[in-house]
Amino acid sequence: MKKLIIVFILSSLCAQTGAGALSPVVTYWKTLSQEEKEIFLFSYLTQVYETHSELKNTVGYGGITEWYYDNRAEMVYGIFDQLEVVKISEMVKWIDEFYSHGEYANRPFFEALEFAYRFAEASGANMWEKYENLKFDRIKPGKE
Repeated sequence: MKKLIIVFILSSLCAQTGAGALSPVVTYWKTLSQEEKEIFLFSYLTQVYETHSELKNTVGYGGITEWYYDNRAEMVYGIFDQLEVVKISEMVKWIDEFYSHGEYANRPFFEALEFAYRFAEASGANMWEKYENLKFDRIKPGKE
C-alpha cells in the first residue's frame, strides 16, 4: 500500500512539472521572425486547402471530406476570402496575442487561427473595441 501511495505522489508531481512546458508548435511559432510567421501561416492555409481539394478528388464528397470541410477547411476558405481586406500580418499579430496568454500556450495552432480569424473580422479600431463587439455580439461587417 505504501508503494502505491509513493507511486501516486510521484506521478502527480511529474504530471505537474510538465504542465508549464510549451507544445512543439508553440515553441516553433515563437522562434520565427515576423516574415517567417507570415510564410508559415500562408503555408498552413495552403496545405489545408490542398488537403481538402485532394480529399474531394480521391474520396469524393461526404464522410471524411465533409468532416474536414466542417472542422478545418471552411474557416480557411473564410480567411482566404478576407485576405483582400485583412493583411496576413494582422492575422499573425492575433495569433501572437493568443499565444501570449499562458492559459493558451499549449492550445493547437488551429485554435489560435480561429481566434485570429474572429478578431480580424470583428469591427473596432483597437483590441478592446473588437473584444467588446465580440463579447456583446455587435459585430458589424466592414467600416461604416
